[in-house]
Amino acid sequence: MKILGIDSSGLVASVAVWEDGVILGEYTTNYKKTHSQTLLPMLDELKKMIELDLKTLDAIAIASGPGSFTGLRIGSATAKGLGFALEKPLVAVPTLEGLAYNLAGVSGLVCPILDARRNQVYAGIYEFTGEKSPQGETECRLQTIFPQAALDIRELLGELEKQERNVTFLGDGVPVYRDLIRREFGGSFSFAPSHMNAQRGGSVAALGAVYYAQGRTVSAADHRPEYLRMSQAEREKAEKAGESGE
Repeated sequence: MKILGIDSSGLVASVAVWEDGVILGEYTTNYKKTHSQTLLPMLDELKKMIELDLKTLDAIAIASGPGSFTGLRIGSATAKGLGFALEKPLVAVPTLEGLAYNLAGVSGLVCPILDARRNQVYAGIYEFTGEKSPQGETECRLQTIFPQAALDIRELLGELEKQERNVTFLGDGVPVYRDLIRREFGGSFSFAPSHMNAQRGGSVAALGAVYYAQGRTVSAADHRPEYLRMSQAEREKAEKAGESGE
């Protein structure tokens, strides 16, 4: 099985190729360039480096949201274009699940947080469990404790405190809310190291392979990003409509 993973849900742009349990290559940047400028050149460079024939891909895994509205649209358009051209299915990997998969195997709870502004975060709560495979190996599985949602950071901390377990935080919301978490969270916690803190195409590809094996695919025509809330333009339009009584 060979899966291409794409993540452009935030400032990070990342592409990777996973094949039968091995990341053949990954290209990640975390710099102030638009994803429309970076994704396809990055993919082309990666393709050359690992001598990849795109036709040999089984599927394209895409970080499907939430995240930056612009980034999600660019990633979705890229994945859909490749899916149409190559006649390959897409695997929608929720952004926070892909981010949590950076820490596959860690004990306790994993809580990825993305800064959604207005004192809100996109967040979910996950844990990893081990199950024996038919071959006797222990397989690491991602389990959802609290599904991804847009919510107030203090509301999230309250949900975590109910769990009464150690929590590892990661994501671009950590630098924004690190001091608040230290000051107000009453439970045991830690922060992921910097090299595991951001979105990675490798994690999207690896988790996408799991979902592909489960049959969780969608056609390029049917794929849609999952925004979780309205864009600023949509909110302003709705507010103006409410004021005018429309």
